[in-house]
Amino acid sequence: MTAVIVAEKPSAARNMSAALGGQRGSYKGADYEVTNLRGHLYEFVLPHQMVAGSLADSYQKWDLDKLPWNLQDLSWKREPQKNVSDVIKNLKAALSRGDEIVIATDLDPSGEGDLLFWEAIDELGFLGKRFSRMEFTDESKASIQKAFEQRRPVKSMQDEGDYRKAMYRSQFDFLSMQFTRIATAMGRASGQDLVLRQGRLKSAMVKLVGDQQNAHEDYAKKPFFQKRFRDENDVMYTNPEEPRFDDKSQVPQQYGPSSVVLDRKTTRQTAPPKLLDLAALSSMLVGKGIKAKLTLATYQKMYEEQVVSYPRTEDKTITPEQFDELTPLVDRIAGVVGVDAGLLTHREPRGTHVKPKGAHGANRPGPKVPSSLDEVEQKYGKAGRLIYETLAKNYLAMLAEDYVYEQHKGHVEKYPDFVGIANVPRSPGWRAVFDPDAGDDTAEGDENESMKGLGSRAEPFVFEGANKRPEHPSMKWLMKQLEKRDVGTGATRTSTYSEVTSTTAKYPLLEEKGRRVTLAQAGRMSWLLLPGTRIGDLALTEKVYADMKEIAAGTATAEERLAVVADWVREDIATMQKNAAAMRTALGLSETVVSARAEGVWQSAPGGPKKVAFKKLFSGHEFSDDEVCRLLAGETISFQATNKAGKAYTATGALGIGEFKGRRFVGFQLDIPDGPVSWCGHRFDDTQKDALLAGQRVSRDDWKSPKTGNAFACAVSWDAKTKKIVPDFGSGDEPPRSWCQVTFTEAQRRDLAAGRPVKSTGFVSKNGKKFDATVVWKGEGGRKKIVPSFG
Repeated sequence: MTAVIVAEKPSAARNMSAALGGQRGSYKGADYEVTNLRGHLYEFVLPHQMVAGSLADSYQKWDLDKLPWNLQDLSWKREPQKNVSDVIKNLKAALSRGDEIVIATDLDPSGEGDLLFWEAIDELGFLGKRFSRMEFTDESKASIQKAFEQRRPVKSMQDEGDYRKAMYRSQFDFLSMQFTRIATAMGRASGQDLVLRQGRLKSAMVKLVGDQQNAHEDYAKKPFFQKRFRDENDVMYTNPEEPRFDDKSQVPQQYGPSSVVLDRKTTRQTAPPKLLDLAALSSMLVGKGIKAKLTLATYQKMYEEQVVSYPRTEDKTITPEQFDELTPLVDRIAGVVGVDAGLLTHREPRGTHVKPKGAHGANRPGPKVPSSLDEVEQKYGKAGRLIYETLAKNYLAMLAEDYVYEQHKGHVEKYPDFVGIANVPRSPGWRAVFDPDAGDDTAEGDENESMKGLGSRAEPFVFEGANKRPEHPSMKWLMKQLEKRDVGTGATRTSTYSEVTSTTAKYPLLEEKGRRVTLAQAGRMSWLLLPGTRIGDLALTEKVYADMKEIAAGTATAEERLAVVADWVREDIATMQKNAAAMRTALGLSETVVSARAEGVWQSAPGGPKKVAFKKLFSGHEFSDDEVCRLLAGETISFQATNKAGKAYTATGALGIGEFKGRRFVGFQLDIPDGPVSWCGHRFDDTQKDALLAGQRVSRDDWKSPKTGNAFACAVSWDAKTKKIVPDFGSGDEPPRSWCQVTFTEAQRRDLAAGRPVKSTGFVSKNGKKFDATVVWKGEGGRKKIVPSFG
């Protein structure tokens, strides 16, 4: 019997092959073959491809009256991802050779590893096979061998809780597309042709950043003045009951200098910070110029070569076994990142960092220790160097002693209600190994830290303070807010943040400006639409995660929990429609009437009759029912229309396929004459038409500007491809016939062509002001043009 081991990706398959003795073979008497996926090989098709043909049109449209979707209509059909045909072919062949199929994908907290395995098995038709599960915390040789020996029998796909919860989450996120359609419809009804993407985590990020940015920008400083004391060591003494005043002159001068009384000294200590997750790591590196997307991609490469641990972990601690695995490597790791190994004297597991329960463990260095940071940088770039250095120092801090300080507490002798505190460092401990706030100028240090402690004498002074300004949102701030609310794993938060801040995205929701994060245009519109919505509720992801746990435990079904989405969609349509009015006011937008659309079967469509929808409005004219029928029948119609300048004209055309910004669409297509007719107030005679069609130019001095009505001179030609007149204002080798409403004589044009200056009077600027100038014809910016001088 052969067990076919299915790894999540090629790198994992290589590690498994190396651990077991080859891609094929026998390990401790069990025959095996290693094959692999490449992440998700399949994805859901588009909504209109998931329903019966009669419903496809409704599910393809982004109209609000087509929402919500009916769960019973959806088949949850999948299709292969792009460029995976070879992977699918090899996988299918390997599965056919096996008697047992072994799930060896990642053990994700979200169940994603199980989902991508089972969707491939389902699509390829292997659900009737015998299955087992390898459960491993990392891809080290020992972990893989142990997982293969102790693989767990699996009854079926539906019996696996990890698959059920991951499938539910995937279906929920697919249904969330409806919220994107709602928000986008509100934007388009306000004249903004943007796609406003919504989702559990996307909308939460927009809501948090928008609220915080608004609080930061609306901050109004409210100064106050209060009597305090300060000693010679710069320690401040305050009385919480001391009144505050709006003006400095109001502060009474009832206090005088006094000795300081030391009440007590207490030795205190602070344990090392917790181990990092991917979100915290990415937040630190953003401040050093490394984008979250690059951190994710680089970390993944380093993990595949076991330089760092598994990226998508949910753990905040490590297990005793994981601690023991790195213990022999600690001195080498310290040497790589320049940490004095003599500082690492706490070599026993800390209960705050090492706990028996866990899966992959918190993010940390991997079992393969590089020779130097330069080697890391050479292989993985600057991002790799910073990732390894930060992770390693954070991990090593756990092995250093606590930070120890002595807290001095005292009061002003004559005025004992005024109390001062000084925290005097005694032993740096882990702080000599790792600084979590390195390079972060927004980090708040210990305001009571003092190298000298309390002084002996304090002087009264008037302290000027103010209400604290809300912090400007940053990635670090945002990740803390999401973690506080338990919204997503560190890796999920980081990948979603990377997506919504991408500089290559067409409609990014957030923008990064140094460490700061602000709402992009689409983000600001979304933020104004989100108040009171279900999709904008920060507790939504918490609910989805709770649902996932219950579905995995078998106490709830996906069908039950997905049934509520339709009601949420109805609620959010109503809520966003109300919010859209406030959004338009805030952004200075006007409500736009979305033009009605005509529908029917286009009889003369390319490739044969097909059902189409197109705009009923064209150039100020709305098609009548009779005109719609004639257009669908393939007829050419004429009607009175109005151009952008407000002038009436007769429009003639038929239904056809147009293109706008790279997108093809079905709509009324205006007939364009085969040859030139008129341009800028002049109708061409037959001789001029023949010249233009022959590729020659026609010159005139009395063209009329459609905007100003002013006369101007130029030569024109006919572009047969676009069927448009192309003016030539002398930007080539020949000087123009006129400039700023002054027509040049032929002698003047010859002088200009020869590079000689021409002096003239009566030029008229765009503002209608007359001026005299000497002009020359010369090249600037890669082309020739008239250049005036006024000396």
